[in-house]
Amino acid sequence: MASSPYLSIVIPVYNEAAIVASAAAELSQGLDARGWDYEIIFAENGSRDSTPQILEEMCTKNPRLRWFHSERPNYGVALKAGIEKARGTLVFCDEIDLCDLSFYDAALPLLEKGGVDMVVGSKAAKGASDQRPVIRRVATRVHNGLLKVVLGFQGTDTHGLKAFRREALRPVVEKCVVDMDVFASEFVIRAWREGLRVVEIPIQLHEKRQPSIHLFKRVPNVLRNVGKLFYVIRIRGT
Repeated sequence: MASSPYLSIVIPVYNEAAIVASAAAELSQGLDARGWDYEIIFAENGSRDSTPQILEEMCTKNPRLRWFHSERPNYGVALKAGIEKARGTLVFCDEIDLCDLSFYDAALPLLEKGGVDMVVGSKAAKGASDQRPVIRRVATRVHNGLLKVVLGFQGTDTHGLKAFRREALRPVVEKCVVDMDVFASEFVIRAWREGLRVVEIPIQLHEKRQPSIHLFKRVPNVLRNVGKLFYVIRIRGT
């Protein structure tokens, strides 16, 4: 593998022993079949199962795979650290329960043609298929509605699959101030607010397992971090 691969794929993982090996193998096989030069970075954060041991074994066997550990379960911190460690010209942020190569096939040409800095895979855009339970689909729309009202967001989704030009988006990552799930939202919103060329494409969402963190346990943190973003972006203007 070249020292600086063309694609970096960053995947946060938390207590994913049941699916991490099979999902990684499926993704690697798909990328290999396309002949792409890539690395996959697993941002393991706070796992209490055998996920770290599985990752260590996987990465020992496959030089295209890398992983790092952070002690506290925190999706946003892990994702941000993974992006900062990425070496590729283009970076894809994926989810271990998705790993949908159709998003890669659609996003890559948009980035390679020029004129686009970030591609967001939207669960709520026209043409998308979201197979999650109703309560989670409603929660996505409520969250996005909150972002529209509080921060003036004009898109349909911020969380989940995204791809971008590393050099163009690295300064945006450095400005982000919140963590947990809302980091992904801040990342997209800041890119849009700074005039970067952000486009959405619909995705077909079929998760491989139930979420690792219960939906309602996320609500207090989401509200707190959205409030922080309102203060930082709208009041302080930073």
